[in-house]
Amino acid sequence: MVSPVYLAEAMVAELVQRLVAALERISPHFEIILVDDRSPDGSWARIKEQMLRDPRVRGLRLSRNFGQHQAITAGLDQCRGEWIVVLDCDLQDRPEEIPALFAAAQRGYDLVLARRVDRQDAWSQKLLSRLFYWVLSYLTDTTQDPAVANFGIYHQKVVAAVLRMRESIRYFPTMVRWVGFRTGYLDVVHARRVSGRSSYSLGQRLHQGLDIMMAYSDKPLRLIIKFGLVLSGGVFLMVPITLLRYWLGQISQPGYTSLIISIWFLSGLLLAVLGVVGLYIGKTFEQVKNRPIYLIDEQTDPGPNP
Repeated sequence: MVSPVYLAEAMVAELVQRLVAALERISPHFEIILVDDRSPDGSWARIKEQMLRDPRVRGLRLSRNFGQHQAITAGLDQCRGEWIVVLDCDLQDRPEEIPALFAAAQRGYDLVLARRVDRQDAWSQKLLSRLFYWVLSYLTDTTQDPAVANFGIYHQKVVAAVLRMRESIRYFPTMVRWVGFRTGYLDVVHARRVSGRSSYSLGQRLHQGLDIMMAYSDKPLRLIIKFGLVLSGGVFLMVPITLLRYWLGQISQPGYTSLIISIWFLSGLLLAVLGVVGLYIGKTFEQVKNRPIYLIDEQTDPGPNP
């Protein structure tokens, strides 16, 4: 079981308590891997306390804040079980749903994703989520469900396939959809946040959304090509019309305003095209550097296999 931890000092103890209670309903042999994404509060101290109380709890502390999905990767790299649960630390995804996910997985699925039937988030967050997934679905030509996030249960072979994808820009739900396998869904109750507030600001969400769209789709480039062809077609249409009006004497003086507007429009279009191409080149440059996805500062030694 893997959970990325950030700004969760007040929630770690309850998280572990509820996870242990839920996982023991399935088997006494399990491990809980809590990955501290270099949280600035006392989350790591609380994780170490839980590790001392229960040897089935393991902790990783990254060397800096790499991001939620990099932290998930760090935890998955350490997993040794046949079935792995991924769960955010804020307890909005309820640990009590894990036995039901496991039971659903036994019906022949390789992964079962939790579908939140009634998200307990602010209306603005739900609106942005719907908009983001709609755009992502369009750009990637895949169906993206805003009710599905990280929470789910995954067979070891699914996790192994995801871990083979070592690109620097990571978004766990999209990576899981890309690898495929037999996928099931289970409607679950979505709870209100126990403490604090989301660490994602609007700017961070927009930045992450842009990164994901650039990493998992080349459709913006194809849309630019199509738009350029349409624009070129319009130019070829306007040239004979303009010449005909000139020959008929309907144009006696060149229009300064139309000239300036044309220059502004084409200049803006060229800058936009160069910007999109530049973003893709920048992401390619970042990937070819082949830097580690994350770095671990501290970790507990793994005990015997659960």
